[in-house]
Amino acid sequence: MSANTDAVLYDHPGPRAKARNLILTILFGIALVALLWWIYSKFDEKGQWAAPLWKPFLEGETWTSYILPGLWSTIKAAAVAMVLSLVFGIIFSVGRLSDHWWIRIPAGAIVEFFRAVPLLLMMFFIFFGIPFLTEQPMPPFWAVVIGLTLYNGSVLAEAFRAGINSVPRGQSEAGYAIGMRKSLVMREILIPQAARAMLPVIVSQLVVLVKDTALGYIIGYTELLQDGVNTVGANFGNIVAAALVAAVIYIALNASLTFFAGYLERRSRRTGKAPRVGAAAGPTEEATPVVAPGGGLSGGGGIA
Repeated sequence: MSANTDAVLYDHPGPRAKARNLILTILFGIALVALLWWIYSKFDEKGQWAAPLWKPFLEGETWTSYILPGLWSTIKAAAVAMVLSLVFGIIFSVGRLSDHWWIRIPAGAIVEFFRAVPLLLMMFFIFFGIPFLTEQPMPPFWAVVIGLTLYNGSVLAEAFRAGINSVPRGQSEAGYAIGMRKSLVMREILIPQAARAMLPVIVSQLVVLVKDTALGYIIGYTELLQDGVNTVGANFGNIVAAALVAAVIYIALNASLTFFAGYLERRSRRTGKAPRVGAAAGPTEEATPVVAPGGGLSGGGGIA
């Protein structure tokens, strides 16, 4: 049956299809190499690969004074915003699934509003608008964190809601059948399964969150883009080199986040497997009916 299913879902390529795929792969590889060479040659014509432009990145002072402090600011803002976004997403996803309209409708309005407002505009309003209400200056760090939390938390709320709705209805019905309240069913049954099912979406949104910290330089938050690109580029006149170095750091940071999420997913799959009933309880024995006095059946699960 498995072979038939595989044949229906996927037809193995024949000799002509394999040859065509090989030719297309080679052509794509050649085109990619040609594109990279063209980019390299254009930068080379402008002298962007000259050694003096890259020399500052071989000096420890450049890293300790500019790049590493900016990287730490990026990680700090992203880490705080990640935790708050996950909490925001869980709370408002549960709120949108509430049986009470006075909870469900406001939660939905909040989520839809913050999903629709551009993140940069939200940061501007928090940084410049909140001081009019509080009469206190808003720290750039918290303006960035709050903006990231509201936007990404709203997106995660929709992801969690979709994940909770995707859990088979029998899961929650089984919980209700043994006397669990809805809050307990959510906490112990639905949310853990939804989080595991939506892990790729959650990781993708957290990667977006890390990259969106770069918008903080607009309101004066000194993160990796501000210190590692603008400041270094202005001081040494190597804006392209600084941008490439910052891009590599962003790629490494997001790759580390993706790797960690993959590790958590593999671990959850190992620990989330149900125990084998046969191994835990042993083989079941067939009950032997016994004729009781009076002609009835007794023993082994029979009705005495």
